[in-house]
Amino acid sequence: MADTLLPGGIIAFLIATLGIGVYASKQIKGDSVNFLVAGRGLTLPLAAATLMAQSVDSNATLGNTDLASEFGFWAGASLPLGLALCLFLTALFFAKPMNRMGLITLPDFYRVKYGRTTEWVAAVLMVVSFSFLLAGNLVAGGYLFQTFLGMSYTIGVILLAVIVLIYTASGGLFAVAYTDAIQVLIALVGSLCLLGYIGLNFGFSIPAGTGPFALEQMTSPAAGSLVNWATLLALGLGDIVAIDFMARIFSAESPETAQRACLIGSLGTVIIGVPFSIIALSAPEILATAGVTAEGPILYALLQNVVPSFLALLVIVAILSASLSTADGAILGTSSVIAHNILGIRHDQHNGSGDRLLALTRSMAVVITAMGVFFALKVPQTGVLLLLAFDLGFAGLLVPLAGGLFYPKATKEGALACIIVGSLTRLLLFALMPVTFGIKNTLVYIPNSIFTADFDGIPTLISPLIGLCLFLVISKLTYQPMPIAEKPVRRTLQKI
Repeated sequence: MADTLLPGGIIAFLIATLGIGVYASKQIKGDSVNFLVAGRGLTLPLAAATLMAQSVDSNATLGNTDLASEFGFWAGASLPLGLALCLFLTALFFAKPMNRMGLITLPDFYRVKYGRTTEWVAAVLMVVSFSFLLAGNLVAGGYLFQTFLGMSYTIGVILLAVIVLIYTASGGLFAVAYTDAIQVLIALVGSLCLLGYIGLNFGFSIPAGTGPFALEQMTSPAAGSLVNWATLLALGLGDIVAIDFMARIFSAESPETAQRACLIGSLGTVIIGVPFSIIALSAPEILATAGVTAEGPILYALLQNVVPSFLALLVIVAILSASLSTADGAILGTSSVIAHNILGIRHDQHNGSGDRLLALTRSMAVVITAMGVFFALKVPQTGVLLLLAFDLGFAGLLVPLAGGLFYPKATKEGALACIIVGSLTRLLLFALMPVTFGIKNTLVYIPNSIFTADFDGIPTLISPLIGLCLFLVISKLTYQPMPIAEKPVRRTLQKI
């Protein structure tokens, strides 16, 4: 029974997800606004669910448990807590003003505030970073298919990519929202049920110095504090400029709905993600008692050898849901940015075939999915790809976004300097580091004796500060107040 339950359940879930996504295509009606921002009509439950689903990715579940089991609670919990922090800060400062602007994609903001050149540069950076994000979630899905369906990693990555591409390109953000609502419910139930099962049957045995109250993990570099803070800030601040998050804020039916959805999504992300960190602390002892040696992700070892088949299936589908919900947002967001902001196709441009932006976005979805597959096969690691994606946004894009909203003297020159120098600084430091967030750099490493593993975490903090300084200095030097038009003086004729 167990031998057929897991693969059969996974396949059934994928077919159902595909069917729901394709069914949602009826809502598009040939309109790019419906496709990209769901007609700006997402109600609070849908908006909150899709924001929550977008934040709970494979890193917040699978990567979370591996890091927590090896380095302690805060090493793993920094992932979901960072994502929850992002949604909380977005609710406080960004959700309402960004929803009011009536934008279609996030780079639209940079065009409105700073001009077409800044829009184009920001859009290119977003496409690069989200190609990494997409790849990281395809990696997680590829390993899951390899472990539980017996197929090769390469076939698993390609199959998952094709499924996500079909339903995303068919139904756009409507498909993403409908599938996300189901996926986040599965993730919530799976996380809490697994926590309850482990607690009731094995209890929680937390090794000294690794639990939630072992705060040296956030205060002592020797205990990994630099990396933990870098993770928390990269996600908590860098993800604010995520094109998939902002697309959902643009899609909310009102500014108030956007704000409330972010707050609910923030709480839900904590509820789903933190139990995985707690479970991971006890997992090594549970597996040792069962005589199991974990090969690969520790959570997979628990599900294969300790947890009942039905619960294992629920958690596996939850992990798969996390990968799908982030991958679909990455495909939709990135393809729309290529079509709308890089190539410059606007939503009111039509030809004999209909809405040009809709057609081109669907075509670009194929291109961006192929890029994601390439990176997933080239670098089969989730952590490096996912966190680098958020780091790039943190380094170059966050300051111009906040400055454009809250700093009256912001200029396009300051924004361009921040985006270009901040992101290039982060890429250079990435290439010079042998490890990033505790993970070996196998993507691009330039051997050197200056930047060692002890420097890990600091590049995340340095790059945004460089971008911020440039933004403020250059904006101050190039700012020119708008001239105040002189009011015409009404002259009266005096009688002589």
